[in-house]
Amino acid sequence: MSVEIKAISPIKCELKKFIQFGIDHYKGNKYFVPPMFFDEISTLMPSKNPAFEFCKAKIFMAYRNGKPVGRIVGIINDIVNQRTDTKTLRFGWVEFTNDKDVCDALFNAVENWGREQGMTTIVGPMGFSDMDHEGMLVEGFDEMGTMATIYNHDYYPNHMERMGYKKDVDWIEFRITIPNAVPEKYARIAQIVEKKHGLKTLKYTSRKKLKDEYGQALFDLINEAYDDLYGYSPLSQKQIDHYIDMYLGFLRLEDVGVVVDENNKLVAVGITMPSFSEALRKSGGKLFPFGWWHLLKAMKGKTDVVDLMLIAVSKEYQNKGVNAMLFADLLGGYIRHGYKFAESNIELEDNQMVQLQWQYFDYRQHRRRRAYRKDL
Repeated sequence: MSVEIKAISPIKCELKKFIQFGIDHYKGNKYFVPPMFFDEISTLMPSKNPAFEFCKAKIFMAYRNGKPVGRIVGIINDIVNQRTDTKTLRFGWVEFTNDKDVCDALFNAVENWGREQGMTTIVGPMGFSDMDHEGMLVEGFDEMGTMATIYNHDYYPNHMERMGYKKDVDWIEFRITIPNAVPEKYARIAQIVEKKHGLKTLKYTSRKKLKDEYGQALFDLINEAYDDLYGYSPLSQKQIDHYIDMYLGFLRLEDVGVVVDENNKLVAVGITMPSFSEALRKSGGKLFPFGWWHLLKAMKGKTDVVDLMLIAVSKEYQNKGVNAMLFADLLGGYIRHGYKFAESNIELEDNQMVQLQWQYFDYRQHRRRRAYRKDL
């Protein structure tokens, strides 16, 4: 039977099938970490995701003999295209069986849609913004994934290259061993930076207070610090409001680092959290009937791995050692809690300043992922 491609309406009942296929596709794979089911649905619904104010999307699924065998989303981010003076189509949420016909049919569908919209280039995997998952795994298939990254089968890159897609950029990831004490040199650098620039770290015991005092400033800082990064889409005010409500309400505050200047202006932030990988695997990405219990345990820190979700430093203080000050504070909490490892999540492979901070620790680079590009 030939491959049938269907356009999927972005409504909950259709998206449930779309998301469930992406989970079932990895049944029995011990390294795959399923996404949060309701987050995925909300991201793909125009009524829920503020990014649809400046993005268009088209969702496709592939079927053979009436059974789903693949999926893909095409995205046009008008703001990024305007900023870069390009006509670029993004693809994301891509999954397919190891079948040339399935793969070709999916990508032909999304590429043709992009051409119809006037696009001249396609790149991905990428989402609507940097808050979504990006980068196809090309190394590290035998490593447990994280909540913040994509896992895919090892045959995916071969199909991308077969179809004429080329590397556009790579991200790399590190697994860092948490030491028994903050490295002496690291602590000394942190003290020097703190004194020289009149900075201080803050700790919160109230999520509401953190949200009220620095919720807006945190995302303003992300927009400033990440502005020059690959494919960055500045967060709109509606997106900021959305993410403040979505994320700041369930952070484990001991794993959050905040650095301010003498006027209490935010200059650096580190959002880290206990790894949800095992909890998501046990729950299948769903809260019910019993998934909430596994996720609640993870939220309380019942794991020996901490995920470094987001680190941002204002441009004024970049390359001045503020990262050392931030991590010296966070490390103290990690050690007290008993974390054994930290997952860096994605870092651009040429971002040497970020990678230099790991030189004081025992670490290994264990995953690599890639954004592919092709002319349409």
